[in-house]
Amino acid sequence: MPRKILQFPVLLEQDEDGYYIASCPSFRGCHSFGRTIEEALKNIREAIELCLEEEKDIPESRLIGYREVALEVDLNEETAGCKW
Repeated sequence: MPRKILQFPVLLEQDEDGYYIASCPSFRGCHSFGRTIEEALKNIREAIELCLEEEKDIPESRLIGYREVALEVDLNEETAGCKW
């Protein structure tokens, strides 16, 4: 059977406990994690494979970029203890 290599965007973040969170925005709810980047990437590949099994149509959306958005927030008694 012929095979095809598919490319999917993956976003990586690190949580407060040091774990790496991997997300594939091509599929709704496609997330995984790992203690290392390599483990997170291995796990997200498995999650993407599962998504492909569920969705027979390959999504046509594509990641066009990453941006950070700046917000000005009020610092008050409620927000004083926040780590952001």
